[in-house]
Amino acid sequence: MAKAKGDEKILSYNDVVLRRSDLDILRGPYFLNDRIIEFYFSYLTSCYPSEDILFIPPSIAFWIKECPDIASLKDFVEPLHLPRRKLIIFPINDNADVSLAEGGSHWSLLAFERNANVFVHHDSSGGINCAHAKRVYRAVVSYTASDAKYVECSSTPRQENGYDCGLYVMAIARAICEWYQTDGPKDTDDLWFPAVKEQITPSHVSKMRNDILELVRSLTSKE
Repeated sequence: MAKAKGDEKILSYNDVVLRRSDLDILRGPYFLNDRIIEFYFSYLTSCYPSEDILFIPPSIAFWIKECPDIASLKDFVEPLHLPRRKLIIFPINDNADVSLAEGGSHWSLLAFERNANVFVHHDSSGGINCAHAKRVYRAVVSYTASDAKYVECSSTPRQENGYDCGLYVMAIARAICEWYQTDGPKDTDDLWFPAVKEQITPSHVSKMRNDILELVRSLTSKE
């Protein structure tokens, strides 16, 4: 009976279905699953509607990282139209087992910014996902019609526990989008780094759990 209750559908948003078990994870303190991150990325897509910006769902980012052959990767990546995107955000998970659904124990974020010609990796645990992020970078860089370099952002705010990494990914993704949509010239050296360093604090990130729960309640009431 408990399993059935956990599987109860709470919200269908775009192509993402949230279930009661997902809300239990958000109430925490627990490591976020793929669905919660995919939901929030879908929400950000609605908040920042632009063909320039692309949020890659966790399942697709994982397949890009673990795809066993180049031909399959090409068929998979080309429909994403990466050459026409100016900002692409990938959630990076440390799971390396393709047979294990929703595996892994750490999330980080990889962002491609075309004007700066760079892929930036943000890791709230000090770069422990670096190898996984570089695998995604190496897999997709040629499909972006660029020769972008890879940068590890050493100033990424650090998490203070072992379970909030997914929240840092979502908070940083939002800060990057806010920076990108700001009017006026962009600093292609410092990029969004000062905004992330200023905005993403442990208290801000912790508050996001309740903020997302409230968002889900609000969206549910409109269904």
